[in-house]
Amino acid sequence: MIMINDTATIRNYQKLTDSLVDMWDRGYRTDELRLFLDGYLAALRTMNALEPHLIHRLEEEATRFLYDASNFSSPYQVEYELEFER
Repeated sequence: MIMINDTATIRNYQKLTDSLVDMWDRGYRTDELRLFLDGYLAALRTMNALEPHLIHRLEEEATRFLYDASNFSSPYQVEYELEFER
């Protein structure tokens, strides 16, 4: 559950998580995605795009998203794995 209320932060969260899923689908894995996340947040800090407390909140939510494996599994993959186990 996202606890972000600021619209600019929500847009950044959506862009960031969409990018993480896209990169996962292209073969990048957790270590590389973490580097991407760190770079994205560093860019926001450098540009002063958001208030520091909003960037911190975005970092917390994006990190939670990154380490939740269910965000990177396809519904078809789960269905296939269930059928394969039978």
